[in-house]
Amino acid sequence: MSTFLRLQTADLDPEMVGRITAAYKRALHTLCIEDRDDHDPLADVVARKVIEIAQSDIHDPAEIAALAIKEIDMR
Repeated sequence: MSTFLRLQTADLDPEMVGRITAAYKRALHTLCIEDRDDHDPLADVVARKVIEIAQSDIHDPAEIAALAIKEIDMR
């Protein structure tokens, strides 16, 4: 998991972390980005966008991932 994602979700409740993690993994899979432990700037961009969207009223990880991909505009 992205170091950025780990740091940003450290203080969130477990339900939110689960939602963010599921959306993050789904977005990476869709974009064919490998989830690595080392610093990957592209994975960090995805993590930032997923976190931003997850903090809105959207709770479905699939919808969060789809919106993150759309907003990053990489597909």
